[in-house]
Formats: sequence, structure tokens, C-alpha cells
Amino acid sequence: MPSIHDFATWEPLLRLLRASNAERLAAPGGYVTGRIGRGGWSVPLRRPHPRPGRAAQAEDMEDEFAAVNRVRSALVDNGVDSISFVAEISPAGKAVLHLLESSPAVEPGLGGPHPGALILVEDAVPEPWRRVPDPVPGAVPAPSVDLALLERTLRERLPGAVGATEAEIAAVEARLGIALPDELRVLYRVVRARWEDWGDDYKAAERISRAVGCELFALEELYVADAASRPCPWGFAAASAVVTPPDAAVQGLVGSPGWIVFGDSGGGDRIAVDLTPGPGGHSGQIIVLDHEQYIGAELLADSLTDLVTDRRREEQGSRRRDEPPVVAWVNIRSLDSVQAAADPALEVLRVGAWDGEPLSLAPVVGLPRLRTLTAYPGTLADPLEIAELTGLEFLELGPDEWRVLLDAGAVPRSLSAAAIVVHGDRHPFPIVAIANELLALWGRPQIPRTVLEGHLGPPRSQ
Repeated sequence: MPSIHDFATWEPLLRLLRASNAERLAAPGGYVTGRIGRGGWSVPLRRPHPRPGRAAQAEDMEDEFAAVNRVRSALVDNGVDSISFVAEISPAGKAVLHLLESSPAVEPGLGGPHPGALILVEDAVPEPWRRVPDPVPGAVPAPSVDLALLERTLRERLPGAVGATEAEIAAVEARLGIALPDELRVLYRVVRARWEDWGDDYKAAERISRAVGCELFALEELYVADAASRPCPWGFAAASAVVTPPDAAVQGLVGSPGWIVFGDSGGGDRIAVDLTPGPGGHSGQIIVLDHEQYIGAELLADSLTDLVTDRRREEQGSRRRDEPPVVAWVNIRSLDSVQAAADPALEVLRVGAWDGEPLSLAPVVGLPRLRTLTAYPGTLADPLEIAELTGLEFLELGPDEWRVLLDAGAVPRSLSAAAIVVHGDRHPFPIVAIANELLALWGRPQIPRTVLEGHLGPPRSQ
């Protein structure tokens, strides 16, 4: 089998890289970088322009596909998800390829060769993903719940539908570890929504969708939309916050053990019964989990009866409130000082592009809930002030700021994860070195680096 560590595996791609980046590679210290994964790749190749009047075709990139797929096949055969590389190729054809392999403690970077978030504590998740629903003792089903009307309406719309048995419903409840609410039990006693019951009749599926008000999942496909069901990269997740206003119908959570997903909007949004409503909601209300959001849900109907009889709610449920005082941006377009962000409720401070004097963090020292700090490179007056932020669980800084903390032994030990933000064209090696130093402080697996050497011979034009 091909090995990811064989020069021959990479040789076709290296030839293409040389042809596309001859001037850059020939410069003193010249190199190119890229990343290849099982699901996609980002490599600096010059693609041919299609003939006038013709769109680009797959065959125009046959050489690229063949070279990249050779590497991707090796990734699969060697059990590797993705790999980054730095290639140095001399004009004479000598090639030195540096492979930066994945670590179980490092998330993939976004496209380029630099590492993503570093998971310093094994299995750690950001605070919003640890949040559980607040109890709402007064929550009751909506007055519109009408089991007889619900069943009658469904049977009128779906004559002859195959319903689930009590044993089948009980099996699903045992798997989920939660009893299905009465309305959901009525729904599936009328129609269990298995494909084999329809004989692959797509029109039958459409009739069920129209009857229920969403694309109904088969009974066996029900799942609980807990926090683990909405994975998110650490950097985005740690910069988010869970906020539930006092009058909210839906709690602003990532997920809940009381959100039972039973359908889809047809566009990827999940439809769920909510058994842990917000202060202004009803137990058993119907909510929508937006597939483009990681936190929160929106109210769709007060009950399944309302959904089926097309009495939907117009108002929104739990819009994300990533705004002051809980989440604060200090940059040229938002807040104009760290002092303006300082509030006892502050959880996330994000310092972005800034054209004034570097900022001091003194105003936020001692805030009880501050857990995340991200700072654009060069915006902090004294990175060592970070050592006074004793409650941080996530920290994102530029490489120079990390260097200051590492050299002073001042990296906060409260961190569960960290990230190195890189702007511009910076060589990956110093970034990976900083990442490995941070990982070493927590005894976490390093980012391996392997060097392959070979010779490509002179370019074809010679």
C-alpha cells in the first residue's frame, strides 16, 4: 500500500506545485504550504483558464485530482484524517517536504497549514456546551394540546398509514432514556414513517410531510438534541454564550436532554419537541434548531396539535444574544475601550482590529465570569496582564503574544484550550513550535513533523 511517508506518494503533487510556484520557490528561503484531508484539500496550484465561452470542466484539473487523490488514498490507507505540508523545491529539482501530521489534541486549521485550537485538557468542552437547562417548575403543556383532535386530523389525512406498536414506542423510549410526550406518542401510533411501509413511494412521504408540517423522521430515527449533537470548533464555541431572557419561550442552550428531534424543515433545520422550555414557554412546544447556528432554537408552535393544524407562532424563540454585557467586542467598529466592556456579566472579551494605542486589560481583571479572551496580534499593551485573568478557559493570541507568555512562564494554568491566531504569510514552523510548547505544558500529544527528501529533476521546459 502507498505510505504517506513515501516521497513517491507526493512526487506528482510536488511537480505541479513547482510548475505553479516557480518564482516563489526559487526565491531565497522560498516555500509553499498546503493541507490535504480526506474530505478536501487546499493547495496552491495554478489552474488552467477555460477557453472563451466555455465553463471550467473537471477534465481541466485531471492532473490536480490525480496527484491529490494519490495522497488522499495514502491518508485513508494509513488511517490519517488530514495532513499539512511545507514544500521547498530548488530550481535544480531537489525537493524537501515537511509533513505536519495531526495530533489528537489539535483541531484542524481552517484551510491553511497552521494548527487549529489546542485541546489542553482531554475531552474538555467549552462552557456553553456544559450548560444544562434551568428548571422551570411552572412549565405546563399549552392549552391548545388536544390529543383527540390531533389523532383525528392525522388519520383523516393519512388513511391506511402504518402506525407504531406500543412495544416499538417503548423500545425507542428505552434507547433515548426519556418518555415520549403524549402528542408524540399519538403521532407515531398513527404513522411510524418507515420507508418500507411506503414501498419507496415518494408521494406517500410527501403526503406525510404535508400532514404533519415537517419531514417526519421514522420512529427509530428520533434522537435527543443534547449539546454533543451540535459539535463546534473550540474557537467558535468558546466565544459564544448561553443567554435566556426572563420572558423567553425557549432556553438559549446548545442542546437539552429534553429536546426530542422528530423531523426536518426540508432545509436541514431540525424540528423538536421541547420538554425543557424557557420561562415564557410551554412543556411540549415545538422548536426549530437552525442548522447554521450552534446555540439556541426558535419557537415554531405551542404544541404538536398546533403544528399539525397549522397554527404556528410568528414570534422568535431564543435568538442568540452574543452582545454586551455577556460578549463584548473591542475594535474599530464596536466598543472603543476595554473599560467599556468591563461588566460583572462579561464572559467573552474579543479584541479585534485596532488603530489606536495598544490596550490594557486592567479594567477586566477580577471579573468573576470572564472565561474567554481573544486578541488580534499587536493590540495588547502588556500580554503579561493575562496572567491576572485567573478564570480563563480559552485564550487566543498572536504568536508574538504567546512567545511573551511562554518565555515568562505566565501561561494561565486555568486554560482548557488555546489557539494561535496568524495573520499574513507566516512560516508554519514557528507556529507549530509554539503549539508544541503549549501542548507540552499540559503533557498533551505533540504535532509530529516528518521530513522527506527526493529529486524531481529539471523542469520540463529545460
